[in-house]
Amino acid sequence: MNRPFLQIRGIRKEYGPVTAVQDVTLDVAQGEFLTFLGPSGSGKSTTLYILAGFENPTRGDILLNGETLLATPSHKRNIGMVFQRYTLFPHLSVGENIAFPLKVRRLPKAEIDAKVRAMLKLVRLEGFEDRKPAQMSGGQQQRVALARALAYDPPVLLMDEPLSALDKKLREEIQHEIRRIHQQTEVTILYVTHDQEEALRLSDRIAVFSKGVIDQIGTGPELYANPATRFVAEFIGDSDFLPCDVVSMVNGRAEIAVCGSMTFSNIPLHGTASSGSKAALMLRPERLLLSKTKSDIGLPVTVSDITFLGNNVHVATKTRKGNDLSVRLPFGHEAISGLNRGDAVWLRFDAGSAHVFGQ
Repeated sequence: MNRPFLQIRGIRKEYGPVTAVQDVTLDVAQGEFLTFLGPSGSGKSTTLYILAGFENPTRGDILLNGETLLATPSHKRNIGMVFQRYTLFPHLSVGENIAFPLKVRRLPKAEIDAKVRAMLKLVRLEGFEDRKPAQMSGGQQQRVALARALAYDPPVLLMDEPLSALDKKLREEIQHEIRRIHQQTEVTILYVTHDQEEALRLSDRIAVFSKGVIDQIGTGPELYANPATRFVAEFIGDSDFLPCDVVSMVNGRAEIAVCGSMTFSNIPLHGTASSGSKAALMLRPERLLLSKTKSDIGLPVTVSDITFLGNNVHVATKTRKGNDLSVRLPFGHEAISGLNRGDAVWLRFDAGSAHVFGQ
């Protein structure tokens, strides 16, 4: 069996009484794009800084090609880094910024010049080599920072929320550029973000961080379809939760009762629960079906608001017990025609798209 390219083994980081990272362990394949996704304070950036050598772990180890990195200072790890702020030298031209790490490594001038040209072509900034950073847009500056980080062919590239300072349209453009560059260079990338859409768009796999631990790691579709915890269900995709009672359990699936008497069966169960215990039913707004016709297998709700969102329409509803449920339907869907606030409707869902989480 092949050894993983990058191994993180039991990394823990404590700041006095505060534990920022709790025993994180994972393997990264060569050429993989792995994203650390989570809210502020979840430990994702701290883990990245430990990889870069900017922080020392309280315990644990990091191995690259089977060799520990912990004894190697950050400037000798040969790992590329792109930060949220562009960190370009304002007094140097674009070409000089890209050339800087190559000059530090004392490469021949001809090799440096050739590499700068290649990097400018890679990030599609040919002809910009003589410009100063102040003469460029935020997106262009971040592409220069990316070119500089890749110029010396690092085996691993670390990116810490590099697009958070950009507006939505520009952020999406640069995301496509990063994806293209990754496919072209096949460099191993570890990327930090709190933006789930960005993580889903860019990543081969996503590690979801919460309170210093990885709650779950997997591909975007895996995390969306089979969230291991309520936190992952809330963080990947949109979700609503209904209080429910567990009636029975068989082979990891539950029969539940919601709104007092309505029962649903064969729903995947996560966490600890027992017959008669309280739990939460997770439903995805885009997986709900709305009908104006009374249904014995539907959940009766009342429409509280209807919002047009371009290609989608968001229908807010309330159950008889006052719980909020959202429905997302494509614009023009027949269920929306003639729908008004205050209407009584019924919601149906496929048990395979729902999940029950124990309290």
